[in-house]
Amino acid sequence: MADDETQVGSDGTDKSQKAVYDVSVEVYAVLGTATLPIAQLLKLGRGAVVELDRKVNDPVDLFVNQRRIAKADVVVVEDHLAINITEVLKRTGDY
Repeated sequence: MADDETQVGSDGTDKSQKAVYDVSVEVYAVLGTATLPIAQLLKLGRGAVVELDRKVNDPVDLFVNQRRIAKADVVVVEDHLAINITEVLKRTGDY
């Protein structure tokens, strides 16, 4: 088989892509950040409030394997928090 030929499975997907379907990646959303002195951090207890650098309706950053790849809004799905991706970032030095 030539290098430029693609093997297609019975479901219409590229067989070479299927090899990565089960690879796990770390995905997390950052709601915001805060910088605290260690002394203040050590004083935090249950019920403490730490103010973040974002407003209520600001988008959150979505990271995959420690790279920022998108911006998203926080939504509620049944009893869980979820995100709705609003912008996929271009592959530049931005992320």
